[in-house]
Amino acid sequence: MDKTASGWVSGFIGVLIFSGSLPATRVAVMDFDPIFLTAARAATAGILGLVLLIVLRAERPQRGDLFSLIIVALGVVVGFPLLTALALKHVTSAHSIIFVGLLPLATAIFGVIRGGDRPRPAFWLFSCLGSALVAGFALAQGGAASPLGDSLMLAAIVACGLGYAEGAALSRRLGGWQVICWALVLSLPAMLTLTLMTKPASFDGVGINAWIGLCYVSLFSMLIGFVFWYRGLALGGIAAVGQLQLLQPFFGLALAATLLHEQVSPVMIAVTVAVVFCVVGAKRFAKQNAHQEVAAE
Repeated sequence: MDKTASGWVSGFIGVLIFSGSLPATRVAVMDFDPIFLTAARAATAGILGLVLLIVLRAERPQRGDLFSLIIVALGVVVGFPLLTALALKHVTSAHSIIFVGLLPLATAIFGVIRGGDRPRPAFWLFSCLGSALVAGFALAQGGAASPLGDSLMLAAIVACGLGYAEGAALSRRLGGWQVICWALVLSLPAMLTLTLMTKPASFDGVGINAWIGLCYVSLFSMLIGFVFWYRGLALGGIAAVGQLQLLQPFFGLALAATLLHEQVSPVMIAVTVAVVFCVVGAKRFAKQNAHQEVAAE
């Protein structure tokens, strides 16, 4: 399997893992404070990341990589988790799909700005069309509107798109799993302190579902998913592979149908097929850089 194909496979696995993030966060914030949830998930993943770096004897990043790691940490370790946790106190996870549909476009834009990607014009056509399809489908599902919740989700998408693009560009030198682990370790002192400061006086009122949600976002959303995702972006191209995120809302609905026995409508299937078409079109017209040699193992 060549590097580009391997990148798309890794990106696809990452999207599957991330598909459960918003529902898990929604469940967790029912019993946990959003700030505690953000700090606890980052601290837990940071400790695991530190263990991985030590056991696998990962090479330390260069001084010049520090700025990029800070951007990654602010974007995906702190910014996106905190902003979405706060937003999901005001909007449903279904409503948040509207904004997840804009994430591929945000990632592509920052991929051009920070990662050096140069997609062809047709790429932007497919990207915008796919985003519009996802947003339109989400709007058609209904959901209570909240100006504050919507503003928080929009800010979360911007932070996440920047963190994705910056981390992917850095993964070309450090490797995918190393980038997220170093970003987590960089955030660890502050997140561990914040966890202790914001922890509830008692956990007696916390339900099992909230604990499961916390475990999922700590282990899968915060660490394992990024190992695959950054590797995929680095190998296959930030703008191109980033379009796989258009499928994320539909994976989430498919999981809900399987695990929660919710109905999957023919409209969902039709829109999913159209989005797949957009992903294929975006892949076809995404121009790859010649220097995309990656240390993403």
